Amino acid sequence: MRQNWTDGAAGWVANQAVFDAVFAPVTAAILAAAALERGSRVLDVGCGTGTLLAAAVAAGAEPVGVDISEGMAAAARERVPEAGVLVADAQTADLRGDGPAFDRVVSRFGVMFFEDPRAAFANLRRAAAPGARLVFACWRGLDENPMFSLGSGLLADRLDPRPEPSAPGAPGPDAFADPERLHKLLDGAGWDGIRIDPLDFTCDYGFDGTDGVEERLTQIRAGGVGRLAEAQLVPRIGTDGWEAVLDEVRRELRGRLVDGVLRFPGAVWLVSAANAAANPAAGPAANAA
Repeated sequence: MRQNWTDGAAGWVANQAVFDAVFAPVTAAILAAAALERGSRVLDVGCGTGTLLAAAVAAGAEPVGVDISEGMAAAARERVPEAGVLVADAQTADLRGDGPAFDRVVSRFGVMFFEDPRAAFANLRRAAAPGARLVFACWRGLDENPMFSLGSGLLADRLDPRPEPSAPGAPGPDAFADPERLHKLLDGAGWDGIRIDPLDFTCDYGFDGTDGVEERLTQIRAGGVGRLAEAQLVPRIGTDGWEAVLDEVRRELRGRLVDGVLRFPGAVWLVSAANAAANPAAGPAANAA
């Protein structure tokens, strides 16, 4: 997983504005639920290029980000110099260090990739102050989210071998598609007051006045499937053949325009919980495996 995010960091950094615009409704929902306060300590898990860190600074909070990718962390530091940013695995790292415990733990699509999610949620809780709030967004099923197939599926069909779907619950975008499993993981890690609410939104690629097709294509090409497809196909079919494949992707995307703009549904869980324990290191979190 570390290698995957290391390889993919450049694409996320290059497309930061696209991701922020398309995911703006999710960001707003996280911030509303987290209710960041001036002077509060905020931990952003899988901070990426620093979207939530920037919002925390704007709210007067004191944010710390953690990401497994050095490229992501470097981009976050440049974007939000006021924030501390760690390159570490949030499942195992000492996230609190010598500083005070965190009043809020937040994440936008950054918690679905842990090898042992129960242990990871327990580790996050150990870094949280009594009464701290956990708020994150994670994807529901891939079948509910064209984000993971529209355009990129056409490229995946040309890969040899074609990537196999992940097993249910395996680390990946849809690791927490099953809300009952997610609830059990959080409960087993010692979090209380767990809420898992559906959030439906529109992925709108026309944010800058274009039809959004090229923005989506650039995003696809920078993703794992896009990078692998280019690496495999260009030696087999040449540059002209690769460009013809990209034109097929463009045609597929144009077929999904709504009022002249690429828009499609997004489906996530908005998750919240509290650390009610007087001693965050006690109870289930201390024994999570």
